[in-house]
Amino acid sequence: MLRLIYGLVLVLLIAIPSLAQQPTPPLIPYGISISTENAKKVAAAAIAESQKIKCTEAIAIVDTGGYLVYFEKMPDTQTGSIELAIEKARTSALFRRPTKALEDMVAQGGLGLRVLRFTNAIPVEGGFPIVSEGKLIGAIGLSGGSGEQDGQVAKAAVSIIK
Repeated sequence: MLRLIYGLVLVLLIAIPSLAQQPTPPLIPYGISISTENAKKVAAAAIAESQKIKCTEAIAIVDTGGYLVYFEKMPDTQTGSIELAIEKARTSALFRRPTKALEDMVAQGGLGLRVLRFTNAIPVEGGFPIVSEGKLIGAIGLSGGSGEQDGQVAKAAVSIIK
């Protein structure tokens, strides 16, 4: 009887973690990196959305490798937002997903906490991939508003690229 109980416990210990794991979304394939011209257009869209919702932002656009292509800081944006915007953009490009996805993994706890040890990963909303014709061409990072505002501005800005 004791062997049966141990066997059931072992099965549960193996099965439960696999049931709790979320399926990994397919990664966006890489394309040719965003041009400076298009990066400026994305930044202009970010500024327009920021002004619309009345927040100030640091705006970073990076290429597919996470290297800075364009940066702009709106007047009165806190200085601490500069590096954070760049890091959010880099994280989104390197991991090919919004930084909100990493934030959500950390919030779930358990295995999601491993994200805290990923090199070059900022698990804070505000980084978003820039996709053209189904391929990753770069990413944007925003910092200066609340996390939700940064995410809203990022989504609006990248929507201008088709």
